[in-house]
Amino acid sequence: MHVFELTKRLIEIESVTGNEKQVALFLRDHLSSLGYGVKLEEAAPERFNIEAFAGKPLVVLTTHLDTVPPFIPFREDDRFIYGRGACDAKGLIAAQIEAAERLRQEGENRIGLLFVVGEERDSAGALFANQRPPGSRYFIDGEPTENRLAVASKGSLRLEITARGRSAHSAYPEQGDSAILKLLDVLQDIRHIQLPVDPTLGSSTCNIGVLEGGMRPNVIADQARAEIMFRSVEPIDQLKRRLEETVRGRAEIDYRFEVPVMRLGAVEGFETTVVSYTSDVPFLDRWGQPFLLGPGSILDAHTDHERISKKELLKGVELYSRLARHLINEG
Repeated sequence: MHVFELTKRLIEIESVTGNEKQVALFLRDHLSSLGYGVKLEEAAPERFNIEAFAGKPLVVLTTHLDTVPPFIPFREDDRFIYGRGACDAKGLIAAQIEAAERLRQEGENRIGLLFVVGEERDSAGALFANQRPPGSRYFIDGEPTENRLAVASKGSLRLEITARGRSAHSAYPEQGDSAILKLLDVLQDIRHIQLPVDPTLGSSTCNIGVLEGGMRPNVIADQARAEIMFRSVEPIDQLKRRLEETVRGRAEIDYRFEVPVMRLGAVEGFETTVVSYTSDVPFLDRWGQPFLLGPGSILDAHTDHERISKKELLKGVELYSRLARHLINEG
């Protein structure tokens, strides 16, 4: 199956995080038909990773099965393939499979494939797979890096902040204690934290993505919450200390998920870049030395116009096969 057709077939199967089963079953059947030894691994209830090996793998190509919502159907024109997952990361699945097939046609069977659930939320599939390493020496994780090797990626910290107050009639605000006002004060202080700058990765950033609180405009709110995502260039423990010093007990902090800053290797002959997003790379350390590479632009991911260039997708196949071949030769 041509890489464009496989990308189309994958996009047509909705696989928003938590609903990856059908795309996993499709890939199990497709890879089995190509002659791989395929394992369907239940990383979470009814959520399956796919492992496919032609022999004992020295290099593994990997990316994720899940997408962000909502589902966007496939369409194409002369230059681009569109749809949810086009560049994040179903086009990359197709490119990795095609690259592995090229190597097998050359007689090289020391190549494996790993496609995991949950990267868009909590890396559940990668964490599960990391408990069962196959003995590979290298892995190449697929994310949209515009076909350049990512030599560094920011870390991230997702957290929830909850402020509590006391409800009262809004005509008598002195009888209550507004959780919303408390939370707004805390958030204002968080926005003014002096975050560090890294000469390679640039600035740390903060996004207040969700705000909830109160019941009615005539009731003083007794609870309010915010969900925040930091993209960090410093160790996550240092960022947590900054937050706790800023909040000073005025609200509750619940740390939900974190990913460390990553420094990755370069390879002669490959263009390099740095990225502000995170990936499954930190959670697959038992699968070998990591590399991060893939066609497509992160600026198209998670959008209502998600797309991948056909030309770039073909180049991605060539780069995956070339990098895997180089690493196999390195041994």
